[in-house]
Amino acid sequence: MINYALLVARDKELTNSKIITHDQYHNFKNARCFLLRKFAPLKEEMKYDLSEVTEVIRNRRTIYPEQYSPRVVQRDMVEHMLNNALWAPTHGKTQPWRFKVFMGEGRSKLIQHIEQLHVKMNPENHLEDGKLDRIKSRIELTSVVIAVVMARTPETKIPEVEEVIATACAAQNMMLTATAYGLGAYWSSPGFLFHPEAPIDFGFTTADKVLGLIHLGYPVGEWPRSHRKPLEYVTTWEE
Repeated sequence: MINYALLVARDKELTNSKIITHDQYHNFKNARCFLLRKFAPLKEEMKYDLSEVTEVIRNRRTIYPEQYSPRVVQRDMVEHMLNNALWAPTHGKTQPWRFKVFMGEGRSKLIQHIEQLHVKMNPENHLEDGKLDRIKSRIELTSVVIAVVMARTPETKIPEVEEVIATACAAQNMMLTATAYGLGAYWSSPGFLFHPEAPIDFGFTTADKVLGLIHLGYPVGEWPRSHRKPLEYVTTWEE
């Protein structure tokens, strides 16, 4: 660790010395400036306010539609989230993410897609499955639902898993933007979304994958708290 008090004291000592050479003094001054820049960057030297960025990241929460108010999420806010999603990392710039937004009456079309997929996966007892009713209820409680889809790049050497990861990063960008707006977000991934025919029902191809449904809404009450494991539980260092 750098002892800044010692640096300053040594700086004064060298400045007042009558036997130090000109080159010795400037060599020390250059080294001192380098160390201060490297290990103690000033706030005004940072490109962004790191405290605000950190706060948004650490305050993102899964907030379920049952906790949303009737207040409608506006389209321009959704467009802002989607535009931020476009800047996720993407190997080879394939940009495999695709989004289908369901708002207003469009939510009834989403419910139809889900009912059809649910029947395909549960042809015998789909009417007895209460999960479908809960999923439909959550859509009705949400003013905006976004289907997140990985559109597989044709004739590419990039592994499919990398395009799935890129699309997930895009979804994270969306949810962080939602957090900055004070919106709750809930990433739902019911099993029938992974049915082979799910992409077709959403207007895509069998080579694509529906990764989930992101619900957006204004939460009622206090913003939820959470916690994570300390860094030492999940990190190893090789130095």
